[in-house]
Amino acid sequence: MVALASVVVAVAAVAAMTSAPGGARGSDEARPGPTGSPALASWPAVPPVPTATASPSPSSSPKASPTASPAGPRRARATAAVSPRLYHYPDSQVDEWVHDHPGDPRAAVIESRIAEEPAAVWFTDADATDTTARVREVTAAAATAGRVPTVVVYAIPDRDCGGASEGGASDLDAYDGWIDEVAAGLGSGEVMVVLEPDAVAQSDCLSAADRGARFASLARAGRVLKGADPRARVYYDAGHSAWNPAAQQAALLRQAGAASPASSDGVFSNVSNFHRTADEITYDRAVLDALGGPADLGAVIDTSRNGNGAPADGQWCDPDGRRIGRAPTLDTGEGRIDAYLWVKLPGESDGCKGEPGTFSASYAYDLAG
Repeated sequence: MVALASVVVAVAAVAAMTSAPGGARGSDEARPGPTGSPALASWPAVPPVPTATASPSPSSSPKASPTASPAGPRRARATAAVSPRLYHYPDSQVDEWVHDHPGDPRAAVIESRIAEEPAAVWFTDADATDTTARVREVTAAAATAGRVPTVVVYAIPDRDCGGASEGGASDLDAYDGWIDEVAAGLGSGEVMVVLEPDAVAQSDCLSAADRGARFASLARAGRVLKGADPRARVYYDAGHSAWNPAAQQAALLRQAGAASPASSDGVFSNVSNFHRTADEITYDRAVLDALGGPADLGAVIDTSRNGNGAPADGQWCDPDGRRIGRAPTLDTGEGRIDAYLWVKLPGESDGCKGEPGTFSASYAYDLAG
């Protein structure tokens, strides 16, 4: 079975925090290529510490990451994020772990290398009755701070094709209504929207009719989100550089509305995966060239765990030897690459080092090394 490109976010959403997909499935082949980001300096080994994995997140699906909590952020963080323009939502599982384990010998490394970085906030529960309020909590706080939040919209029906992150809305009518609720919470500020990881690249599990209906809903979603907030930037699923060929992925994306400026600002890739930034840049540009559409369509890349590239054996579930990648930023210095984002929060398991979507301090520490 082909590893899904992004196990998209393992766990469906952890009700309201900032983390990302689960493992990354899509292609079993790791792709050789130039190094994306320089290796980070190693940290000294630490003795084993009990309770490495956090308690299960309030959400159900394995891929999802955090969702914003209506109760509000746990605490304000004094340290500025590395990118002054991207927003750090201060109520993620890693923030909670750092707060609760001040004496753990790994805490300083995990806090400085992971917890202080801006990361995406996942919204994955189509049945929630307070979706608009949760989205507004994140976007309003970001606007007040003068920063740009990243939100992941992840509740398409038949999500993950029955895999670890299965779930989503009951049908497309329910999904369309939920998108309206998400849109109502966006406000009027800048926001990066990662729209449905795996929903396009992994659509081959659907019949032709069901695929067409999904793509129509995705195109509508982009129009609704951008219509509600003209400063919202909406990106569509391009899988990753070792999944579908660029021309094939572009053909699917075109059907889903990704070439239309009314729906789309471009594509995203590598969510929950490990492929090197340089490979993703090359691939995303090829997808955009094949996609057509306005010349200003761009791409964003998940660099949260790709510092060492993908493992040669294609393992996607919490593989050993991986490292965090380039810091999140809206200033990549690369043409047509709009941002490097941390969509999958480092330390949240794909399901092998802990329950899908839950935080593992030992895994986070290894990634930060």
